[in-house]
Amino acid sequence: MAAIGVHLGYTCACVAVFKDGRADVVANDSGDRVTPAVVAFREKEKIVGLTAKQGRIRNATNTVVKVKQILGRSCNDPHAQKHTAESKCPVVNADEMAKYEIDTGDDIKLVSPEEVAKLIFNKMKETAQSALGSDVNDAVITVPFEFGVEQKNALRHAAEAAGFNVLRLIHEPSAALLAYGIAQDTPSGKSHALVYKLGGTSLSVTLIEVNSGIYRVLATQTDDSIGGECFTEALAQHLASEFQRSFKHDIRGNPRAMMKLMNSAETAKHSLSTLGSSNCFVDSLYDGMDFDCNVSRARFELLCSSLFNKSIQPVVSLLEQVGFSMGDISKVVLCGGSARIPKLQQMIRDLFPDVELLNSIPPDEVIPVGAAIEAGILLGKDSSTLDDETLTVECCASDITVKEVNDSGADIYTVLLPSGTPLPARRHHTLHCPGTGSSVCLELYQSVQNNCATEAKKVAQIILKDLVKKEENHDILAVLTMKRDGSLHVTCTEATTGKSEAVTIEVAS
Repeated sequence: MAAIGVHLGYTCACVAVFKDGRADVVANDSGDRVTPAVVAFREKEKIVGLTAKQGRIRNATNTVVKVKQILGRSCNDPHAQKHTAESKCPVVNADEMAKYEIDTGDDIKLVSPEEVAKLIFNKMKETAQSALGSDVNDAVITVPFEFGVEQKNALRHAAEAAGFNVLRLIHEPSAALLAYGIAQDTPSGKSHALVYKLGGTSLSVTLIEVNSGIYRVLATQTDDSIGGECFTEALAQHLASEFQRSFKHDIRGNPRAMMKLMNSAETAKHSLSTLGSSNCFVDSLYDGMDFDCNVSRARFELLCSSLFNKSIQPVVSLLEQVGFSMGDISKVVLCGGSARIPKLQQMIRDLFPDVELLNSIPPDEVIPVGAAIEAGILLGKDSSTLDDETLTVECCASDITVKEVNDSGADIYTVLLPSGTPLPARRHHTLHCPGTGSSVCLELYQSVQNNCATEAKKVAQIILKDLVKKEENHDILAVLTMKRDGSLHVTCTEATTGKSEAVTIEVAS
């Protein structure tokens, strides 16, 4: 028996198989171990991967990229709106759900993000089955820690539509630890690991406590303003300046020419992770003129110096948030394609001089390898370094916050269930409300950052009515219970009279 681990990222996808006690990433039909998460629609066919990405220069409006940004989100979601604004392929509102508008030549077709994700999962399944030589469908799929239930369900449904039997969804940081067998390093002790993931469009830093083989997320930070594409963009802008210097033409306003430069810059960026210099050549870049430029690693590091500093800052702020020092971390795990960059690895080493930096597995392959190991565990196909008791615990993905009003009338937000709280969990909180009122309103919010009222989303409102007015305060006891599936049950009880109200939110985290 064999099992599959699949990681669908924002820009790339990767698949690993667990067989004969080990997990290995398998190459696609082009010989590449990582496949661009790009889908191109043409009149008679749908193309996934490198060919779709390369053809985007001529077929941009029918090519979907970064589908994971919009998967499982409504049109009103800020992430979906940002994706819609940036997408070259038109995104329209169809019954409050975002869909891609594809011109097939004969008519206009609406394609859902789930359908696009299904095509990518199909490619991953074909790649895995080709390597295994058999129809293996059991798989573990990875999800970002910050994904809510809607996004997780959409990802699961897309994988199932592609023919996968989804054994489990596993958080990306947990998969990264599993890839290195960190859960088994301290079977009876406690340690702390930092998972640093720099992908194509975002950076996430997660602090995980490993205790007796169980992972507990203590804190996490995600920055959507920095990613591998930022480094590619910086290099492409430099190449545009070099072209202007040589040919006296500014091509920055030409989308097609800049897309060609972005492709060349990305290839050069990858080369500079292993070589001291890279040659960038673009055939007929602008007005029939070819462009040839050599870029050194030192030049690339200078161009991206501010980006490197920005990539390190979340590590420092995360540790400050939880009151940890660098010495409290026992291991740092690198994942995400851009974590390959030597300069970035050196800066992390300088930050943690006495900590083991784990990068022996290529960073863009760590997460699918961990997912494949999890799949092997679930099927009982054990390796010599892992036992069946290894497990991950579902955690609250967002802060659950209660809103109160103090004596001066100002809003006070108190976090009752911080993100990373192991589930199931229960919290008690007492609200002291003026006795002169005959009703009390309790509001609960969901946010990614503590006390972040501006970005908070109201998930529940409970009103206790017909309270007896009195001179002293009403003491309202709120009991919050969150289950493993993310559903939240809230009960509010007035201490004196016992009058109560309850509500259940199916999807809270």
